Amino acid sequence: MTLLALALGVVLAVAVWVQLNQVERLTQTLQAGAEMVVLDVHQAESEYLRLREQWQHAVDAPPPPDRAALQFRYEIWVSRIGLLRGERRAKVMRSSPEFEAALGRVDAFVVQADRLFAPATPTYRREDLEAMLPALRALNGDLHEMSVSAALHVSEQLTQRHLALRRHNQVALALTASLLALVLAFAWVAWRQLRQLDERRRSLEHLTGVLRVARHDAEAASHAKSTFLANMSHELRTPFQGLLGMLSLLRETGMNPRQIDYLRTATESADHLLALLNDILDMSQLEAGRLTLMPSTVDLRVLLREVEALMRPQAAAKNLALHIDAEPGVPERVLLDATRVKQVLFNLIGNAIKFSDQGAVVLDVRLTAAAAEGPSAMLEFVVSDTGIGIDAETLPLLFQRFVRADATPARRHGGTGLGLEISRNLARLMGGDITASSQPGEGSRFCFSVPLHDARVDLVVPLVDATEDAQPAQPLRVLVAEDHPVNRQYLAALLENMGHRTRFVGNGDEAVTAAAEERFDLVLMDLHMPVTDGLTATRTIRALPDRVAATVPIVALTADAFPETRDRCMVAGMNDFLTKPVSAQKLAVTIRRLFGAGATSDIEPQAEAKGGDAAAGHMSLPLLDPVSVATALETMSPERLGAMIAAFLDQGPAMAQRLRVAVRDGQPLELSVQAHAARGVALNLGLAALASTAQSLQDGASHLPAHEVARLVQRFEEQIPRSREAAELAGLLQPAPMPAK
Repeated sequence: MTLLALALGVVLAVAVWVQLNQVERLTQTLQAGAEMVVLDVHQAESEYLRLREQWQHAVDAPPPPDRAALQFRYEIWVSRIGLLRGERRAKVMRSSPEFEAALGRVDAFVVQADRLFAPATPTYRREDLEAMLPALRALNGDLHEMSVSAALHVSEQLTQRHLALRRHNQVALALTASLLALVLAFAWVAWRQLRQLDERRRSLEHLTGVLRVARHDAEAASHAKSTFLANMSHELRTPFQGLLGMLSLLRETGMNPRQIDYLRTATESADHLLALLNDILDMSQLEAGRLTLMPSTVDLRVLLREVEALMRPQAAAKNLALHIDAEPGVPERVLLDATRVKQVLFNLIGNAIKFSDQGAVVLDVRLTAAAAEGPSAMLEFVVSDTGIGIDAETLPLLFQRFVRADATPARRHGGTGLGLEISRNLARLMGGDITASSQPGEGSRFCFSVPLHDARVDLVVPLVDATEDAQPAQPLRVLVAEDHPVNRQYLAALLENMGHRTRFVGNGDEAVTAAAEERFDLVLMDLHMPVTDGLTATRTIRALPDRVAATVPIVALTADAFPETRDRCMVAGMNDFLTKPVSAQKLAVTIRRLFGAGATSDIEPQAEAKGGDAAAGHMSLPLLDPVSVATALETMSPERLGAMIAAFLDQGPAMAQRLRVAVRDGQPLELSVQAHAARGVALNLGLAALASTAQSLQDGASHLPAHEVARLVQRFEEQIPRSREAAELAGLLQPAPMPAK
């Protein structure tokens, strides 16, 4: 197509050149002035006859001759002769010798006559005129010859012009025919190209359709693979949890040293295999884009202490020192997905311990230099070791799948090679990254960075709302759906202290029935309840035919302070979201937001301001949180709070037994549900250590090694009597009576 267009352009250029050349030639032919020459010769001959007649009259007339009339005729004739000497006439007649000879004789006569008619000769005699008359008469033949020669020459030129016009027309027709042929050829080629393009378009559309189907099949295959991996991981992990649980329980029975050694080897092997399954599951979730973050307000120092508590035994087993420190400028509370941050730290510190035989492993937490600039601040967790190090060739490949720092066939360290890739993907999912530097024989340094979100600002809005001028309280009729008896007592105390009237139900079905039978101003709906959960109950209430009942404000009650849980509540039709422990200030702010300042009694915010978000402090280490206890005592008497604490602690051994059964039977979901329930009550009552252990059980139910889960259950059981002692020391419980001797 391009070559054809180029050829067409060349032909057009040649055609234009030929046309211009033809026009120039035709113009020259037309501008020759042949017709004008014939006219000039004819006029010169006519003026000659008039001059000869006037000359003869001057000779025949009596003297003196009429000089003026004769001179007038002479000058007119001479001017006509002068026209024949012009350049254009000369070009026409240059090829006619007869014309040139006749014009020469005429010029000779003019030279003689000019002396006769010169201004210096005012008069002339008749004899002079008569003497020149024969010469004048002789010019008749010359002028006639000139006229005939001019006519013949003009005829020849006209013939040549006609021939030139014919040639020009022939060339023009030939060029037109050539151009038409080229245009037709171009049109044919263009049509062919369009057909080819149309065929190519259809082929591309077909290929696109094939690729779309192939992509859909690939995505379906990837989804099926991820689903298969998730299902298989779950199916394999469930019996492994049971196996590890039983191994943990077996450890508590009496065994000889040889049996203990066998048991330890079996437990380590099972833990290793379970870690491999967890890595595969995390990788499949990351590939499918189904792994979501659940950030919450976290006490960073508590998180670091938990990491240290879990990693120190591994370091001690290899006689390594483990140091964990945070700079003074690092905030106390930050917004993080604590589970995923700990997962990354466990991997980095575990690798550091694995590849170090002596020295120390250090975790430093710091802020970047840009921290003072606000949004650009990053929180960095730097893990350094004194291990074998990594060579320059292996270092860039560390974060690739299945790549290990120790890749020799006889490598001493196990693993899937997925840990670092999963960790980097998690870090990038959080908005950060992981970088590494190392020298062989000098150890390695891994820097895990995440954006800094200081959680202290989360308290500003509640505190501002809580300190607004309160108007006189207007009692509300409140329906509370909560299955745990201690939580029900706690919420009853809060609402009664605010002057509200309450009705309690124990599951979602009862909540729907109560909402349909009775008018309520507000519904507090726990999410995790037997028979029907809070989300299903909310959707059912929203579908009631009674418009008033269907539009009652519903507030979620849950210990899950995750955005995903909040979104599910909003989609189900809830109006607001309260995380446990539910303090008086939180509840007052929520009611004020829904019903205005007149719906709540005056509540001082000082205790809330001191304690901050108690849900964020669920990891606190003290057995009894004085701030949470003080907050609870603002709404109820010490006797009532003590009775609720005693009732919960009395149920403690039964709760611990249910947790042990879930570990033994390999039921991580049941373990998580039981831990979640215990955590919510413990937070409300200020039992910080029990709440922290229950939170660890809930978070680690699905991925922690079974012996670690069993250890947490044992810790929970041990903390029950210690928490009772702390409550007795705080004056909330009466000391147990001494046994009789």
